[in-house]
Amino acid sequence: MVARAITIPSLSLLAATALLGCTPDTPIELFEEPIPIRIGATMSQTGAYATQGGAALNGYRLCEAHLNSSGGVLQRPVELIIYDDESNSERARELYTKLIEEDNVDAIWGPYGSTLTEAIAPISEAHRMVHVSPLAATTSIWEQGREYLFMVLPPAEVFLSGVIAIAEQHGHRSIAVIQEDQLFPRAAGQGAVAEVNARELDLVLHETYRSGLDDFSALAEAISASGAEVVAMAASALDDFIAMQNALADHGVELAFFGTSGAVQEFYDALGERAEGVLGLSAWEPTLDHPGISEFTQSYRDRFDRDPSFHAAGAYGTCQIWTEAVRRARSLSADSIRRELLDLDIFTVFGRFRVDERGYQEANQGVIIQWQDGEKVVVWPAEQARGAIH
Repeated sequence: MVARAITIPSLSLLAATALLGCTPDTPIELFEEPIPIRIGATMSQTGAYATQGGAALNGYRLCEAHLNSSGGVLQRPVELIIYDDESNSERARELYTKLIEEDNVDAIWGPYGSTLTEAIAPISEAHRMVHVSPLAATTSIWEQGREYLFMVLPPAEVFLSGVIAIAEQHGHRSIAVIQEDQLFPRAAGQGAVAEVNARELDLVLHETYRSGLDDFSALAEAISASGAEVVAMAASALDDFIAMQNALADHGVELAFFGTSGAVQEFYDALGERAEGVLGLSAWEPTLDHPGISEFTQSYRDRFDRDPSFHAAGAYGTCQIWTEAVRRARSLSADSIRRELLDLDIFTVFGRFRVDERGYQEANQGVIIQWQDGEKVVVWPAEQARGAIH
């Protein structure tokens, strides 16, 4: 039976509601100095995913600070042990094995992205460790009978659906889909193709390019030759979006819309005016009305001197989800936490969390933003839009 949805404010506000501590009838083991709950994770602090991973790391660290300033979890402080996986699957596997088998952490949180999540999921499953994944979205990861893995993001297959919907709304029929040859981009690209077909639009180009490509000229020329009015692009690395937009501009390719599977400030920082009008999927924006979002955003700005991206909010929301499940379980038992996660229907700073029996997200679909005068403006879906499409 799925629980009625509740809202969870930013963790810095939770002391007053005792969300992070024990209820009065919770058994409490007394320590002269409470033993910290040690939570292990990796995050991509270097390598191809460093931009996204760095923001997610900040989200984890901010949540750790808020938890501890609000009394901890189960009346114990929280200590995060986070290693740099270097955006490398093999390194991530090594480090999660170390966290579980050598560091003997009490719990784990997930790394950045579908590729690394798929790499380490067999390890967390083998050790029966609950693994709430902040930033993995590829459906196939949740179709392998795993019991302890939980999705927070919208599914990858819907990441570019809004771009295709916007194209149709504006009378554009010729669509090109470009995808990196990695787990998440392939899924997002296939989702875009399915959306094109479902809307009976014209798929004039569907191209997969190798990871690490540094010259996007050939792709720009292929897009130009295809007659595409709209390009939907899925990639894991931010630099690919930047390189693609530069190549399109350098080759004089005129499009109605260029849409990407991820929208972060660094894109505009790198491109300036060339970013104007570009569409991008954001699983979260600070202008949305999620509970505690203003407090979270201001706290993030105060600590890191920049606005949070959806990667930061996803990591913070993951912390909220895990914490609420632990609070309800009154235990760090993985099986107890798992049962609570399967029953949760809650709103966090990041948005709504509700999963099916696979741990697969059912409630979060994300939003499409457009870069307008240097700002991200939510333009789709209509019920969440904060401005008109230019």
